[in-house]
Amino acid sequence: MQRRKVFAVALAGVLATGGLAACSESPNAANKNNAANGKAAGFLSIGMPNSTQTENNNPFIGSSSSSNLGYKWMIYETLGQWNNTKPDQPLKPWLASEIKWSADWKTVDLVIREGATWSDGKPLTAEDVVFTHTMIRDSKDGALNSFAIPYDQITADGNKVKMTFKSSQFTTHHKVIGQIPIVPKHIWSAIADPATDTVKNPIGSGPYVLKTWAQTGIILEARESGYWQELPKVKELRYTSYSGNDTQLTALATGQSDWSFVFIPDYEQTFVAKDPQNHKIWAPGVLGIHGLYINTTKKPFDDPKLRQAMNMVINRTDIFKQAEAGYFHPEIKSVTGLPEGAGDAYIADEYKGKTFSVDVEGAKALLASSGYKLEGDVLKDKTGKPVTISLTDPAPWSDYQTTLEIIKDNLSKIGIAATVEKPNQNVWDTNVQKGDFGATMRWTNGGSTPFDIYQTVMDGDLMKPIGTPAQQGNFGRFNSPEATAALKSYSNATDEATRKTALATLQKIFVEQAPMLPIGSDNVGAAYSTKKWVGWPSDADSYAPGQPTQTGALMVVLNLKPAA
Repeated sequence: MQRRKVFAVALAGVLATGGLAACSESPNAANKNNAANGKAAGFLSIGMPNSTQTENNNPFIGSSSSSNLGYKWMIYETLGQWNNTKPDQPLKPWLASEIKWSADWKTVDLVIREGATWSDGKPLTAEDVVFTHTMIRDSKDGALNSFAIPYDQITADGNKVKMTFKSSQFTTHHKVIGQIPIVPKHIWSAIADPATDTVKNPIGSGPYVLKTWAQTGIILEARESGYWQELPKVKELRYTSYSGNDTQLTALATGQSDWSFVFIPDYEQTFVAKDPQNHKIWAPGVLGIHGLYINTTKKPFDDPKLRQAMNMVINRTDIFKQAEAGYFHPEIKSVTGLPEGAGDAYIADEYKGKTFSVDVEGAKALLASSGYKLEGDVLKDKTGKPVTISLTDPAPWSDYQTTLEIIKDNLSKIGIAATVEKPNQNVWDTNVQKGDFGATMRWTNGGSTPFDIYQTVMDGDLMKPIGTPAQQGNFGRFNSPEATAALKSYSNATDEATRKTALATLQKIFVEQAPMLPIGSDNVGAAYSTKKWVGWPSDADSYAPGQPTQTGALMVVLNLKPAA
């Protein structure tokens, strides 16, 4: 998941390259002079705290520089634009001027936009769309099919494309249409291995082309003509990858960076106060959450009553204010784990209005009635053994580390002794995937419905034996055939009543068995400056996600106008 990378980098140091040199191709070389002279800048400076990058413009490689920094979405475009701040809304037609799904979500009919061209001047056609999705479908070992889309037939007729699928795409239609970049057949058909090629000269249908790539920064310039809609007001995009959160914050605070997605402790003082009129933070919640996964194979944590009691003592408000600086991962309030705003429409009738509150005494009573004994400040399980748990997350992830310390203190209120481990990221990731942990803070997948949240936590089809990596989810090895069946029912349903019933079942299991303790929602917001550019998304107009690595970042750039 791209957004977690902002915590995986070092939290101290200089720029990945040892500092930005004021050379002709340095993205930020002219920033200070422009600001000092009061000149309107024709460029937008975009930064991410993703450390050293290697030149790789392949839009299908998640670790490529074009993916890490987000500039692939300025070069390549999708069939439709998905606004995940409003996940239940239809996708906005983009390279497809018409998008029509069948009632069973197994067929989509597309009309490919007329007048769209590739940046080398050649027309974009339905054949390019068929080629792209066929290439993904037929890639060796599914290397390009990162969403595991169950394609069936993909055909073109004139400017129309029809795609059929082996199962319902109700829960993944936004990925098929809104998160897969379309590439030109006349270029990619000559690439020997599309899954590994670094694509030195990317040719796309978007409004920008790659001008220069350097460790000091990447520069994209707007096309002079041939784009299928109005060209952007921003004539140049300058991307920089900073060594960590602190160097990215410095760049934002001093005006070297206009736009980023980065965790900022005490953001009001360290960022907003530096220029109150122009420095802004926007952090909208989306249908993805962060929470404490519990290894349900380890006794006594295989007992849902114990997990339920743990859930009752977590102080989410403290975590939100102290660990997330009061903004970054909005507090989860609904007992269903669904975020405020994005998840409101999906809360089952049984749980409407039911929110979390710290209830230590209630948790103690539940434990006592379930056979646990609190002797002094030590909780003993049904066999008489003290209840202990190890909490783990990588040390550099500062918000998670603060969260774990708060949870450790919360659990002590009911006699559970917790320790905090801080392995490096690779060790942590391996341990979590193999089920070698007690409990860990981690995120879920996100999507256009709550399906992705509950699937990541509870899907039996994702469950692997201890020691075998579970790459996609169910890291806590939660075994519930009922939840697995409800997930299948929800994703394959052809009517809203069936979906509502399945979702109510999933929420009941999630609430009563507490396989994961929800803490905060994901966000796709941004830290940005209005000094040079205006038209950013906000609560008043959330037309697109604010995060520069999201697909919808293109909609943001196209909406920007000079502040002058």
